[in-house]
Amino acid sequence: MTDLFSSRAEDLALRSAPLATRMRPRNLDEVVGQPNLLGNGAAFRRIVESGRPVSMLLWGPPGTGKTTLARLVANQAEAAFDTLSATAAGVKDIREVLANAKQRLATEERRTVLFLDEIHRFAKNQQDALLPGVEDGTLTLIGATTENPFFEVNSPLMSRMTLFRLEALTPADISHLLQLALEDVERGLGGMQLSLDPDVAEDLATRTGGDGRQALNALEVAALLAESAERSAITDEDVSEALQRRIVRYDKAGDSHYDVISAFIKSVRGSDPDAALYWLFLMLEGGEDPEFIARRLVILASEDVGLADSNGLQVAVAAANALAYVGLPEAEYHLTHATLYLATAPKSNSIGKAIAAGKSAVTDGPTPSVPMALRSTGYSGAGDLGHGDGYLYPHDHPTGVVAQQYLPDGLAAEPLFKPGVHGDEKTIKERLEKIDRILGRNDRG
Repeated sequence: MTDLFSSRAEDLALRSAPLATRMRPRNLDEVVGQPNLLGNGAAFRRIVESGRPVSMLLWGPPGTGKTTLARLVANQAEAAFDTLSATAAGVKDIREVLANAKQRLATEERRTVLFLDEIHRFAKNQQDALLPGVEDGTLTLIGATTENPFFEVNSPLMSRMTLFRLEALTPADISHLLQLALEDVERGLGGMQLSLDPDVAEDLATRTGGDGRQALNALEVAALLAESAERSAITDEDVSEALQRRIVRYDKAGDSHYDVISAFIKSVRGSDPDAALYWLFLMLEGGEDPEFIARRLVILASEDVGLADSNGLQVAVAAANALAYVGLPEAEYHLTHATLYLATAPKSNSIGKAIAAGKSAVTDGPTPSVPMALRSTGYSGAGDLGHGDGYLYPHDHPTGVVAQQYLPDGLAAEPLFKPGVHGDEKTIKERLEKIDRILGRNDRG
């Protein structure tokens, strides 16, 4: 009788659940997307179909099917399925799950799959509490994370799990999901007999950023809006009202923080102002700290533009100061100004190379000894020591440059600074060639 009531309660709960939950795939063939995991012969598919699951990490963006795949792993293995969320669970909850899993294995000979959502939010001691159960096979752990597990999951636990990466669903995948939901009478919206124009479906797919769960739940709201207006088709206006605004998939505290700023810097370095603008506003719309962006621009101004256009550093610093002075949203102008200036400026990494060469000369070269002519003469007795003897004052010479020893002994052969040929550095290079001839230096290449 208890099972009957429990089953009825589950059925009622499912019918009142959001569309994304009702449309959850019941087997691997119903899963949309993730061909790298679910294609014929794929390692993940073979493991699931074997019925002998291994502990694993599912790493991917929201709404890509991590929870669904974990459930299917348990179903295929006929294992009990326990769930914990790292945002709410503690060590006590883990120990309780482990105790139940041990008892279940001993009394029912039935394995347990523990699905731990947002595993990256678990502290080290919480992750360590899972190790014994994973090691001795008491349970199979499936962790889900939207963050790079190499940064967020302890090495001992990571080494005992197989990593599978999920990708954001494509617009075609999302459109397929939407159509399935519109046609499914039992679990979806088939009973409403509504249509969805392909262009509207594509717009919804694009605006939900590859998140299948968000797309389905937005579709449900849009369908209710269309039905209440007594229309037979879901319109773009219904979709816009359901979404309110495009969902920006950017976690300023997570993996996206590193990937997107990397894409931004590489786009500016690559002289692509359009790509640079895209990544800039993905960060700003996603809530990234604008001071972090400004600092990166100041660094880039010397690292990637450098002497090819020294004004780039001034522009970047001015943008950072303007941000501190006026704040957002007005400082979007200044961050955009700096981004476009640096993206379109000539590029040079000669400063970075000079830094490396300078450090190497100091750490790998001979013990430094300042030439006598260059030593300080600003104190009594310096002349008696020979300091400054033979120093030639450049301003007394017609060219403003005079040949004399400036480097310590044993470090005069290979130039440390090699200017490029872009922008202002071409002029610098030409001037240095004249200076080198006077100083008797080697060709800078």
